[in-house]
Order: sequence, then C-alpha cells, then structure tokens
Amino acid sequence: MDPVTAATTISQEPNLLLAVIIPLFGSLVVMTLKNHPNLREFVSSAASILLFCIVLSFIPAIREGRTLVYQMFQLLPGLSITLRADGFSMIFAMVASSLWTIAVFYSMGYMRGLKEHAQTRFNACFALAIFGAIGVALSDNLFTMYLFYEIVSVCTYPLVAHHQDEEGYEGGKKYVVYLTTTAKLFLLPAMILIYVLAGTLDFPHNISTGIIPGDTRAWVVIMLYVFCIFGFAKNGVMPFHHWLPGAMVAPTPVSALLHAVAVVKVGVFCTTRTMLYVFGTDTMSTFNLGIPTAYFVGFTIIMASVIALTKDNLKARLAYSTVSQLSYIILGVALLTPHSIDGGIIHIVNHAFSKITLFFCAGAIYVAAHKKNISEMSGLGRTMPFTFGAFAVASLSMIGAPPVAGFVSKWYLLVGSMEAHQVGILLILIGSTVLNVGYFAPVTYKAFFGKKPEGAAVGIHEAPLSMLIPILIAVTISVIIGIYPNFMMQFVKAVTG
Repeated sequence: MDPVTAATTISQEPNLLLAVIIPLFGSLVVMTLKNHPNLREFVSSAASILLFCIVLSFIPAIREGRTLVYQMFQLLPGLSITLRADGFSMIFAMVASSLWTIAVFYSMGYMRGLKEHAQTRFNACFALAIFGAIGVALSDNLFTMYLFYEIVSVCTYPLVAHHQDEEGYEGGKKYVVYLTTTAKLFLLPAMILIYVLAGTLDFPHNISTGIIPGDTRAWVVIMLYVFCIFGFAKNGVMPFHHWLPGAMVAPTPVSALLHAVAVVKVGVFCTTRTMLYVFGTDTMSTFNLGIPTAYFVGFTIIMASVIALTKDNLKARLAYSTVSQLSYIILGVALLTPHSIDGGIIHIVNHAFSKITLFFCAGAIYVAAHKKNISEMSGLGRTMPFTFGAFAVASLSMIGAPPVAGFVSKWYLLVGSMEAHQVGILLILIGSTVLNVGYFAPVTYKAFFGKKPEGAAVGIHEAPLSMLIPILIAVTISVIIGIYPNFMMQFVKAVTG
C-alpha cells in the first residue's frame, strides 16, 4: 500500500455535503421517535454506520493525492462556506465517524441500564454534536470551521446539563460560558483581522506558507496567534480548561463523546489546523512561535497530570488526564520538526480510541457496581475482568507503552523533541509519562489485587453486552493501530510530506 502523496488535484465531491447532512437528518428523525425507542436507536445506529461508510468512500481519492471540495455558499471574495477532504481532515473524520458508531451502541446499554430520562433528546443532541464535529473535520477554511465549532458548543450543552439538577446546570453553564465567550472574545476578532490582512480565510494545500502576508508586523502576527490558541478553548489548554472537569457531571457516554471525539478533539483539531494552515510552519519559525508554545502547553501537560494524581473520582481523574493528553497534540505540532508534527497529529487518533475505552469502562463500572471512586474499586477486577482488562490496556496506551497506540505517539514526540534539540521538552515528556503511570497503575492494581472490603455487595458482574462489546472493540482497535500504525500514518504523511 503506497503512502498518500501530497495533494495535486482538486476534485468536486457532492458526497462531502451528504457526510454533513446525515447526522443532522438523523437527529431530526430521532426527535420524531420519542415513543418508539427501538426505532429511535435504529435510526441513530443506521445514520452512524452510513456516515462512516461515506467517509471511508473518500479514502481512494485522498490516497491518489486528490483534495475533494464542495462549495455551499460564497459570501464574499475569499469568504465562503466550503467543505474539503484532504489528509488532515480524513484523520479526524474517520475518528469521529467510527467512534460515533461505537458510542451509539454503548449508549443504548448505558442509558437503558440506568433508566435515564430524556433519552430522545440525548440521542438527538448526540447526533448534532457529530454533525458539528464532521463539519469541523471537513472545513475548507477558517470561517466554515468557526461556524461548525460554535455548533458543537451549542449542541453539546443539553448533553452536559442532561440530569437537569443543580450540579448539571452549573457544569453546563461553566461549559457553555467558557467555550462561547473565548470564541467570541479571541477567535472572532482574530478571524476578521486575518481576513482583512490576507483577503481570504481559505486553507492552503501545504503546511509551509499559511495565509498571513509576509509583510505583517510581528506584534500583529503574535497577537493573532495567541488569540487563536486561546479562542479554541476546547483544546483544554490552561488556564481555559476548567470547563472540561466541570462537564463531568454529564452521563458517561457524554463524557466519552466530549473527551474522545466531538469536543476536545474539535478543539485540538481546530488549533493545529490553524497553526499549520493559517500561520504555516514558515511563519511560525520566522516569528519564533513554536518553541514558546511547546513549553506553554508543556506546563499544562505536567500540571494536569499532577492534579489527576489527587483525584479519587475516576471520571475526574480521566478528565484531567484528557487535559494533559490534549496538549501532547499541540506540543508536537509546535515543535515544527517532521517527527514531532507526525506524533502530534497521530495522537488525535491514538488518544481518541484509548480515552473513549477508559470512559466506557468507567460507565460500565458505574452501571454494574454503582462505583465512582477509585478507593471503592478494590477487588472489582476479579468480578469484571473484561472491563478492567480493557481499562488496563487503554491505560498502557495513555502511558505510552508498546504495543498499544499511545506508544506510537510518544515515540514520534520524543524523537521530534530531540530533532528540535529541546532537552526541556524531552524531560516534560518523560516526566509526564511517569505521572501517567502514577495515576493509571493504581486503578488496575487495586481492581485486580486489592482486597474486597467486608460487606461488599455480592452478585456484581460485567455490564450488559451492549456496553461490553463496544469497550472490547475500542480497546482492540487501540492495539491494532499500535501494532499496525501505517494505515493512519499515510494520512499524516499527506500533511507533512
């Protein structure tokens, strides 16, 4: 199988519009099926599978070096709502569409197992979140990406506030205020100024040039860059990360969606897309934007890991792990070396499958044993071996141990830090790996080797198969893409050349 080559041909592709419409249409249909739960979930499943198949249908063209585009609306010269599939967009589109398929089946078991209320609204908003995520993945310019970014923020609010209690509303308010305020305060002004300066918001077809004019003053470029980094607050970079742990009040399938696909990945995808395609590696090198960014997000990597060590609630620990792991992606791109950029981009994929496995496991533990805190999970691994076994494997991926997917990311990032001659970044990566072991290993050890407390509930067993099977599928994919990374790496190489 030959690697994907750099894009040389632009082809019109109406199916790009279909890829965006399917989750939107699926959501609308789901809302009409409140009194038909089986049919409602059939529609959700069918829409997810159909979307995945359409995304897969783009692969042959991308492998041939073509870039697929479809313009919906032309607003002004250089300003349009246009869709595009290239190597970078395919990485995120494949992750989002495949994980939606898995998450739909998992959600059935979770929501029904706990007899959750408002399941129709839940399924509809779930599909709308994927509608936004796919739109972000397939955006051809900064304006289109911004619109879909905001759609994700709005459509996921009902999911965060799903329980409709004081805690849910507080978490939802923090979530939507952080994300919409930063987008309006930082990103929108930056986007307008970039359009005024460049006369376009269209992404170029390589990561070198960007669209910022070469004669732009240094302080303007730096200001625009900082505004874009903070404007995409879904990337979880400190200090605009507090929304992410606060969103843990949502049901576990939502947490999995937020932390693996539709929100945080939208944030880091938009951030890295902007770094590489709006500013470009040449501009970032000229104005020395990369290395300071790497150290800045390196602080997030370490501090979030330290905070994760202090959390007894499993979902809270996973939330701060996500804050840390997201910054690996930005750090890799910011180092601007071939291996580091490869490592940052591929971590979008590797983190997604491993982290969704971890959240799926947390949900299965709650459904089967009604346990949320790690201190209460002693001995549970002996009664839920598949769930905790999957948790252990996904934890190894987060740590960066072979042969799981996270090892590939860590390897490229470590090599990239040496290419950049940044010993400090190398130490940050090694230190964060040690911290990863510190907050993941005790969960598995306690579950399999801890002593069950006296009077512990009897009859605990694995969660329903509708939850267990998606867990096993997700963790298996994590191992497969760790052992055979070349399939996804060919799309990464299409970005970096």
